[in-house]
Amino acid sequence: MMDVRTPAAAEPVGDVVAVLGEGPYWVPEDSCLFWVDIPNGLLLRTQLPSGATERTPVGAASAAFPAIGGGILTAGGNRLTLHTRQPAPGEGPVSRTIAQAPAREGIRFNDASVDPAGRVWVGSMHTGETEPVGVLYRLDPGRVLTPVVTGVTVSNGLGWSPDGSRMYYADSPMRRVDVFDYDPATGEASGRRVFADLSRADGVPDGLTVDLDGCVWVAMWGGGVLRRFTPGGQQDAVLPVPVSRPTSCAFGGADLTELYVTTASIGLTGAERAAEPLAGCLLRLRPGPSGLPSASARASIPS
Repeated sequence: MMDVRTPAAAEPVGDVVAVLGEGPYWVPEDSCLFWVDIPNGLLLRTQLPSGATERTPVGAASAAFPAIGGGILTAGGNRLTLHTRQPAPGEGPVSRTIAQAPAREGIRFNDASVDPAGRVWVGSMHTGETEPVGVLYRLDPGRVLTPVVTGVTVSNGLGWSPDGSRMYYADSPMRRVDVFDYDPATGEASGRRVFADLSRADGVPDGLTVDLDGCVWVAMWGGGVLRRFTPGGQQDAVLPVPVSRPTSCAFGGADLTELYVTTASIGLTGAERAAEPLAGCLLRLRPGPSGLPSASARASIPS
């Protein structure tokens, strides 16, 4: 198991300062990173290594992935939406709804991810972050969103072990990361149990990713760090970042050794913003371990 280099210097990538940056997703064939700015409804595509970023208004979006067969799938509001390329300069993308959950006041989609087989998972959250009324869904044949976990307050990080036999999941206010037994052939998740108890840690677990060794990296919103846990659930590294609100992380780069971290500036006071000039920026670190190629699988849209 590769050790983590601490401290690992964090550098900003590009010039975007997001209000609430989220959902980093490496696209290897295009050498770019997808991420979103949720309040501004922006899909951001950052080219590497230049850092040049294309901003595309897509409406409500909290996560985005390239889709098998072309286009970009976003999760936002209560819908999964497929966007095709812009038809002409200056025009927005052509979009169509793939699936939608029942519309409910005070509920919106939050984090989403794609398993190694391309199966789409998306969770919802209570916008007040106090009521357990959200749901974790799986997109199934017939474009049906099947509820798998109910009673969720803020559905967040999703990830899979290298062999696909485990699914990791965080409902942030519970202040823990859970693990399920996972059948990659069917997408069935069962046997939910606590993987890492973070109730005594600063901040709450937000987005997460899994590295080649099967270790789980968790961005701690309000804690200013990334925490890495071994497959046995033991914390083995804490990686400080120069912002208090890291939101998620994803490995990328040609050899998957660059760790990209999305961050937020939302809710910070003027003094806090002055103390955190990189809040809202996309950050790049090189902590040592490498990521999983399957962590950038394309989304499969069932018929």
